[in-house]
Amino acid sequence: MQDEKDGQERQAAIASNESRQHRLKAALRENLKRRKSQARGRGGVASSEPAEGRLDDASDGEPGR
Repeated sequence: MQDEKDGQERQAAIASNESRQHRLKAALRENLKRRKSQARGRGGVASSEPAEGRLDDASDGEPGR
């Protein structure tokens, strides 16, 4: 009898985890769609480089510094 209860609890936990994974996947897909749409609206894909240039532009011209 205890084994049946443990089995049912285990199945419920697995179903709950699968449901959660499904919701997370759907949320990630929607987030990606929204971000792509926003990038298209801005006229292009945003880059990770700053618009003004790199932070080390103030170097004195010596390489490696």
